[in-house]
Amino acid sequence: MKILITGVCGFVGSTLARELLNSREGLQILGIDNLSRPGSELNRRALIEDGVVVRHGDIRNPSDLESLPAVDWVIDAAANPSVLAGISDVTSSRQLIEHNLLGTVDVLEYCKRSSAGFIMLSTSRVYSLSSLVKLSLEVRNQAFVLCSNRSSEKGVTENGITESFPTTPPLSLYGSSKLASEILALEYGAAFHIPVYINRCGVLAGAGQFGKPDQGIFSYWIHSYYNRKPLKYIGFGGLGYQVRDCLHPRDLVPLLLKQMQPSRERTGGPINVGGGVENSLSLARLSEWCAATFGPHSIERDPQERQFDVPWLILNATSAKELWDWYPVTPLEDILNEIANHARENPRWLDWSKEI
Repeated sequence: MKILITGVCGFVGSTLARELLNSREGLQILGIDNLSRPGSELNRRALIEDGVVVRHGDIRNPSDLESLPAVDWVIDAAANPSVLAGISDVTSSRQLIEHNLLGTVDVLEYCKRSSAGFIMLSTSRVYSLSSLVKLSLEVRNQAFVLCSNRSSEKGVTENGITESFPTTPPLSLYGSSKLASEILALEYGAAFHIPVYINRCGVLAGAGQFGKPDQGIFSYWIHSYYNRKPLKYIGFGGLGYQVRDCLHPRDLVPLLLKQMQPSRERTGGPINVGGGVENSLSLARLSEWCAATFGPHSIERDPQERQFDVPWLILNATSAKELWDWYPVTPLEDILNEIANHARENPRWLDWSKEI
């Protein structure tokens, strides 16, 4: 089976490429990456040594895809994954849309020509920002949790939000571009009879991730804490009670292999794939973990809330369990320790991924 991974030199793409090769014999993996993310070039040589064919190209340029050979499946891991993308000075709004939406169209056209299946790695940020901010929450053990006496809220369970949670705007330009890509992918699948699967991921984390404050927060926080760089709790009182779930990308591999089986039927829509409540943590609790691991470090506080921050976002992956018998297997503690060991071995890691 031949697989194309877009964004192959990124943290998620490179992890999936290596883990897929280690999981099943007979796989041929081709990757494409524009190497625009600082630090991504560090993964290129290692991937080639592992047997991955890496092409330097940009999915925003249709001609870069025209020269690629036909494959059986495409795993789309190419995106600007920052919720602040298109808003900050680093990336323009047009660049974001070109990368996250128009680039997806180019990849879908490639799948159409090649009769290849398409697996999209989407995001939890397709869920409505206003609905997430309005969730009924209380504080327990330095973390936001759902109120025990809350009223019924659509798509909200004790185990996280389900796929029925609202996706009405505003989401963020990032979230909207990914949601639009989901819809187009499903339309291409129906129109051209190609299998399409959409996996909405929680926060992906692990060793080797180039974390930033607006993406890869677990990696960014641990690396910054270890190196005693400035850290700050932003919004929600400046206390660090905001909570996200955490998933190692290698845990996606069993799901992807099942989705790429030729005997499987196409699914009817997106599914959540996140770490769940067991793999969730607040920033305040993450700082406690860092203090126990590395020693004390002061954290600044800024109570001013930002437009796209949410206090609590945990994905309920029950549908993935029911449809695919999938569930995360890497415990949160193992993910944190993996990142911590990587920080010790690579003290300049954050410097290598700085925007110029």
